[in-house]
Amino acid sequence: SFSLGMEEDSSTHALVHEKTHKIASPNLMLPLLFFPQVEPEKAVMDYISSFDIRLGKETYFAGESIEGSVLLENTENIKIKGIRVLLRGKVHATLKVVKSGERRTMKDDQYIIDEKTVIWGNDKAAEVEVIPILPRGVHQLPFSFEIPQTALPCSLESRYGTIRYYIKVIIDIPYASSPQGIKYFTVIGPHIDCMDQKYLSPLTGQDRMTTCCMCCQRGALAIRVTMDRTAYVCGENIRVRAQVENRQPSQQVINIKLIQHVEYFIDKGVLGESKSLVCTVFEHKSPPIAANTAGKYDSTLETPICLPVVPPTLVGVCRLVQIYYNLMVCLEDEKGNESLPLDFPLTVATLPYHVPNTPMPLIDYEFCSNHVEGGKYVSPEFRLGQVYDGEDGEQREEEIVLYRPVYVKIADRRAIRLNKDFKGSHAHMAGSMQSILTDNGGRRRSGAATPTIVTGRKHDEEMAQEIIEKVSAAIEKIELKDETRPLINGGPPDNK
Repeated sequence: SFSLGMEEDSSTHALVHEKTHKIASPNLMLPLLFFPQVEPEKAVMDYISSFDIRLGKETYFAGESIEGSVLLENTENIKIKGIRVLLRGKVHATLKVVKSGERRTMKDDQYIIDEKTVIWGNDKAAEVEVIPILPRGVHQLPFSFEIPQTALPCSLESRYGTIRYYIKVIIDIPYASSPQGIKYFTVIGPHIDCMDQKYLSPLTGQDRMTTCCMCCQRGALAIRVTMDRTAYVCGENIRVRAQVENRQPSQQVINIKLIQHVEYFIDKGVLGESKSLVCTVFEHKSPPIAANTAGKYDSTLETPICLPVVPPTLVGVCRLVQIYYNLMVCLEDEKGNESLPLDFPLTVATLPYHVPNTPMPLIDYEFCSNHVEGGKYVSPEFRLGQVYDGEDGEQREEEIVLYRPVYVKIADRRAIRLNKDFKGSHAHMAGSMQSILTDNGGRRRSGAATPTIVTGRKHDEEMAQEIIEKVSAAIEKIELKDETRPLINGGPPDNK
């Protein structure tokens, strides 16, 4: 996710690939992009044999420090006014609309982070009499930034909108176009904790209906659904409990769908423009409930409903993009007809749920699922195609993606057991969680649990499982009275 080109007003660098050099990592081929230049500029560029931006890591949370360095190798002495490093977070939206029979493209940008520092020489705007000379050799110039401790939107790549965070390095060469490099990284946000009280309150909804033929009732149908909590991190199993009374002549199944809603806004013109997209994240069906019977369903006792990797909920954080989810539960007959739909808001969080006084689950990062917004589109500027692999004398199409954002998910326990060195490779997560669990003034939040890396030891797992079983048993005892109430002829439906 690093490119080199000549300076331009925007950060877009979809240019012709003319050269490829090995930089940054011995196993990573990164493109160096060049503009056509006049002879003096070409001579200056020939003196720069290597130009690279390196970061301590690729994923950051709000409030963390970005530590990195610029590696520059020049074969001759070069007059350089200064080397600037920019930290930017940019939201971009593009919509194509038709106005008075004419197709138009509307664009809008929002900068959520815009910081700058000079790591060598002077600023571009500074007036100096003598231009400093960068001696030939290999130079490593460190830099650092503080990511604001605010609600930052997550990194996002979609066809109609992007949220990108990047480091931009500009080499100010007098009387010539300035070379620049861009390094993209991922920001995990906004801060949404599954342990917040507003997400821990259970939601219950119920509905019923009776079908009639002339003046005779043919059969009644009723459903009551309960969600223990409303916030989940990707990789967690969503718990849904339902009670169904089926007095219909055909069997019914409980259909559970998670729907993703993505909205784009452009505040230009009189009324502005907007676009809404809807995607089905997953669809899950319960075992059938026979005709003229009643049944109960608990997703933890059947096939688990795992939340795939999707972008987190993004509401009220930036003005151009909004993402939210709702869980729809309904009954479906043998012909595919749906009835008694119930909608529950579901929040995709960035900090996982854990039983109090137990270690916090280990988190990992993964690319978004490719069937939802945020995962099914890769910008052309991050694609490299037509790669020759030297086999069979043929040139075949192979896509190489230079950059894709990642999102938080619960680490797979089976993968952890297979990896003996996982504790060291994920030790930096403790520091990340430590910075997140503090308020704006740097003080620890009241009631915040001390972040701990799960060791995967058998004793810890057995203790956590025992606590979970006790809590679940207590909840079931409390709700037993409510579940034994008849759904049919049991009073008017209510929604809690």
